[in-house]
Amino acid sequence: MCALRAACWLPVFFIGLPLYFSGTRLAMTSHDAQLPEHPLQRFFRSLRARPTFEWERYQLRDVLVIDHPQCQAVFSRQGAQLLHFQPHGQKPWLWCAAQWPQVGAIRGGVPVCWPWYGRHPGESGWPAHGWGRLLDWKLIDSRESEEGVSLHWRLQLWDWQVDLHAELGQGMELRLSTSHEDSEPCHFSHALHAYWRISDVAEVALEGLDGAQGYDELSRQACQQQGELRVVGGCQRVFEHAGALQLQDPTWQRKLNIDTGDSTNTVVWHPGSRPLLGVCGSETTGFVRVEAASGSGDAFSLNPGEQVQLKLQASLAG
Repeated sequence: MCALRAACWLPVFFIGLPLYFSGTRLAMTSHDAQLPEHPLQRFFRSLRARPTFEWERYQLRDVLVIDHPQCQAVFSRQGAQLLHFQPHGQKPWLWCAAQWPQVGAIRGGVPVCWPWYGRHPGESGWPAHGWGRLLDWKLIDSRESEEGVSLHWRLQLWDWQVDLHAELGQGMELRLSTSHEDSEPCHFSHALHAYWRISDVAEVALEGLDGAQGYDELSRQACQQQGELRVVGGCQRVFEHAGALQLQDPTWQRKLNIDTGDSTNTVVWHPGSRPLLGVCGSETTGFVRVEAASGSGDAFSLNPGEQVQLKLQASLAG
């Protein structure tokens, strides 16, 4: 029997994380003045010289602070979660909640949903989005070059192994690889659950989904996107889409190319006016979630020794 189905749920204890920032100060618009600073930029305010990679503690969690001429970033050991990413001379690309729970998932950045996405299909007491974002991962390797930094994280759980490779510089690429050595095929799904930082949810639009078929979780019916997608008022849609789209933010005069690679689904989510547990109401206007997912509707079968990958890339549009 597959270990993920047979193993009993063991309580997992989680801890939170701190972050200081010493980042380049950017020109501020009147809208920027109203937008809270990214909570992890505090790590880069210090005038002291900082090594490229340095471990810190923040809100009870271990975090890896990365300061490179091309970019600044923060990962948590819990979940191997990229919580902050800011190329030199730009505004932060990722959103993160200011306060984290003492125990449990950190909301923001790019959580790794693994080895299932959403609710477990058979075990109602198991955590939403799996164990990947709740457990501590091992940092296998970290390197720097003129172009940026590369990191390799790993989590081993029963007969399963999952690796996260990150390439960060003037752009970002995350690559998730999973395999298992169980005795039989196992049901599996995963996602890179990215929260993108924006000026205001009322101002942004997503291009590249025109004509895409999907399912609207709010209205509980099939949908087909027509033209650009705006999420103000709330959105929870799973599109049968893989590849590139563009996040347009005219207030910040920024266009981000977001590429979900060969994933079977692109998921777009925002709570609208609904309260979000642990998040101040004003914080929710500063993000939209656009994520790469596979098996989000129905888990697929992964054979012993087989490897499956999920990729998420982002770059500044020219």
